[in-house]
Amino acid sequence: MFRKEDKAHLDAMTSADDVRETVKKYYGGRLESSCDLQTSAASCSLSCSPLPSSVTDALRLVHPEVTKRFFGCGLPFPAKLEGCRVVDLGSGSGRDCYAFSKLVGPSGHVTGVDMTEELVTASRQYIEYHQKKFDYKEPNVTFVQGYMEKLGEAGIQSDSMDVVLSNCVICLCPDERAVLQQAYNVLKEGGELYFSDMYASKVVPQHMKHDAVLWGEGMGGSLFWQDLIALAHSIGFSTPHLVSASHIVIYNNELKAKTGDISYASGTYRLFKLPKRPVVSKATVTYKGTVGDFPDQLDFDSSHCFKKDVAVEVNGEMAAILQSSRFFPDFEIEMSDKPESNSESTPQYCHLNPFLLADRLGSSVKQCSKTSKEKV
Repeated sequence: MFRKEDKAHLDAMTSADDVRETVKKYYGGRLESSCDLQTSAASCSLSCSPLPSSVTDALRLVHPEVTKRFFGCGLPFPAKLEGCRVVDLGSGSGRDCYAFSKLVGPSGHVTGVDMTEELVTASRQYIEYHQKKFDYKEPNVTFVQGYMEKLGEAGIQSDSMDVVLSNCVICLCPDERAVLQQAYNVLKEGGELYFSDMYASKVVPQHMKHDAVLWGEGMGGSLFWQDLIALAHSIGFSTPHLVSASHIVIYNNELKAKTGDISYASGTYRLFKLPKRPVVSKATVTYKGTVGDFPDQLDFDSSHCFKKDVAVEVNGEMAAILQSSRFFPDFEIEMSDKPESNSESTPQYCHLNPFLLADRLGSSVKQCSKTSKEKV
């Protein structure tokens, strides 16, 4: 079960506001680029398949100054974003938002939410540049200053978003439950939370959460990966689906000593807001090959690969996801007459472990860090 005691206020950073101020200073002023981070967290978690050309092309079009100040730990780019209303939690420099701007097209819209005034101001400077780069008549991206835990106050309406995205910032928040609850609230029924974040191999002890640098690097606030599952269920989301993962390498010897035997991984998960009372029964589904960039097969996550015109049996929850989400037109779905029994639906979650997936992919990412700028 999700541990409520892990959400106790930090003793050294006595309130959520103190934690936010620590993060603002760390990312707004101290770090000039992702190279200044003390871990490989800004490197991409490896997917089970190559990135589609539409994503690599979109990333290539982002202004280099925006990319320079990117601090994410993965590539949270789900398929089929065209025409979607998207919100990016913790938008930072705006790199992902501008790539999403290209992917959703002129009929979609992207809202970036970040609490750091410096980053929001810097992001807004490139709106016109990308509008012209993408040949849009009007800009389709907006940046607002606000908190992930208070999206309503930031102007994000309930039940208004098709997709909520986030790239390695939820671990920087003092209340992950509030963030996931807010994401659930703003999503439409069938909507998706698709996000990369840092995860710990065990529960992070309280004394590590008191360290400002550990918190700024995401290590102090990382969830034990199993707790994400219980947290998602308690809010109302579907079971998380693990898409990609990489081990995170800690460069700084002092930080290595502080973290002890805890390992870290970046993982990308997707969670869906299902109908309140979905019909939970197995189904046979057949992918039509109609999702852009995926004419032959759709890699939905690390455990589900749907080949065109090949019928596959899925469990009740996956059937509900495909029926209620934006992927419904892309599948032929034949529901089973028999509801899934309790014994059949007993969860087994080893396939959701990012450390095991990172081992399987051989994805331990290493990169140089400019640690000489400021001693930790």
